[in-house]
Amino acid sequence: MMKIVKINSQNPEKQTINEAVKVLEDDGIIVYPTDTIYGLGVNIFSETAIKKVYSLKKRDYRKPLSVCVSRIEDIKKIAYLDEGEKDIEKILPGPYTIILRKKENIPSILTAGTDRIGVRIPDNQICRELTLKFPITATSANLSGEASPGSVHEVIKQLGDSVDLILDGGETQKIPSTVIDWTTHPPEILRKGVKDFKI
Repeated sequence: MMKIVKINSQNPEKQTINEAVKVLEDDGIIVYPTDTIYGLGVNIFSETAIKKVYSLKKRDYRKPLSVCVSRIEDIKKIAYLDEGEKDIEKILPGPYTIILRKKENIPSILTAGTDRIGVRIPDNQICRELTLKFPITATSANLSGEASPGSVHEVIKQLGDSVDLILDGGETQKIPSTVIDWTTHPPEILRKGVKDFKI
């Protein structure tokens, strides 16, 4: 049964974070606020949980899912930063999704069989605390092709009660992250989002 819990975005309640992480460890799905929109989170190393996300969103398996991590060091565990690390450090945490070459430990279902992975470090304390143990998916909490949700009400309107836990951190921006392909030289903007990109 779905549960909704209020959470403080600046100072997340530890008990609530622990409850959410337990859901993630058990292959469950959570909804959580980021610095842009509400996201759908599952453990990225659980193929069972990843399949739930695709099913819930009615998303094409040929479209990859981006991921959320806690810090730059965590990116190195799942992707190759190469020479771009110092520039990436200038914009993360922030409202950006950085496309990098993935490492071999990433399930191919997550990246739609490609060798690339989209990585986020949102400027949001909830996100950083949720991902201390392992990365989680950072796809928007909506039906594929529908509007990105900026509130819990909008999430429920699209997804109903089909997730395990919703962390209600209030209203968000409603505009998704800016997506930057860091595998090209120079990096290329694939989607303009809430914030412009300049190095």
